[in-house]
Amino acid sequence: MPLETLFSLANLAVLPGWLLVAIAPGWRWSQRYAALLVPLVLGPVYVWLLATNWGPGGFSSLEQVALLFSNRALLLAGWIHYLIFDLFTGSWESRDALAHGIPRWAVTPCLVLTFLLGPVGLATYLLVRAAWRRHLDPFETRP
Repeated sequence: MPLETLFSLANLAVLPGWLLVAIAPGWRWSQRYAALLVPLVLGPVYVWLLATNWGPGGFSSLEQVALLFSNRALLLAGWIHYLIFDLFTGSWESRDALAHGIPRWAVTPCLVLTFLLGPVGLATYLLVRAAWRRHLDPFETRP
């Protein structure tokens, strides 16, 4: 299968997960799709791309990482890595927000940022979470 086709299919595979955790976070299939099914489907593709395309390069310097990702198949593996981890992070944010009573209007922008900018969305969610918890109980003592 051409790499462009795999790229498109991987992108399409995560979109329902993002929609489900944003729109129906409490529905059990939302979390199952996002945090279980997507990694189980895309994970083997990731491993296959790594196993069949590993070549020069590595992780000990920026130059080695650049050399590694100059291989388009390994670049796609890296992209799939991001897709899986960002969606998993977004599904955690969604579950955690439900557990802490954080409203959807406060979580949705965080999910969008996590989808687009990974760590920025997670950091934003953690700030929203801290602010919301403080809002709910301003006298709460923390260890």
